[in-house]
This record gives sequence, C-alpha cells and structure tokens, in this order.
Amino acid sequence: MKANVGDWLVIKGSVVDRPDRRGMITEVHSSDGAPPYVVRWLDTDHVTTVFPGPDAIVVSAQEQRDADERARHRFGVVQSAIKRNQGTDERT
Repeated sequence: MKANVGDWLVIKGSVVDRPDRRGMITEVHSSDGAPPYVVRWLDTDHVTTVFPGPDAIVVSAQEQRDADERARHRFGVVQSAIKRNQGTDERT
C-alpha cells in the first residue's frame, strides 16, 4: 500500500450496520509512501496514526472526487424518481 498526502484512506465496512470509514491522509512518514499514515477522519474530525489492515484501500484525491460526483448523481436520480412518484400518487 502506497499513499501521498491528500489521498484518502477508506476502511471498508465489514457488516451491514457499519459503513465505510473515510479519512484524508495528512502525513506520510516514509519516502516510498508506505504506512503508517496520519489520517484526519471525515466522520469525527479526529486525527490518528494508522497502520491500515487488509480491509483498507488508498484512493487518490481525484478518484475520491469522481466517486463523490457519482454518488451525488445517483442521489439526484433517486430524488427525481421519488418526486415523480409522489406526483403520480397525489393524482390517483
């Protein structure tokens, strides 16, 4: 696993009730990008030093932006479908 400052560390949720956890890598101490990483967690804003396990992946800043845009698009599509269905339900 290799990372750069500004990349994102994503720890995959292993069960239904536990979503993925995401944090921005703010420090990489090795010159080759190997762990450990200092991470600021998105959900808590806490900063921790992390030795990622097998359930973790590193995502570049651009890959994360692309994933966020896809998620926003999917959310918009679902919202539009709900609004269309509400309009249909009100007319019947």
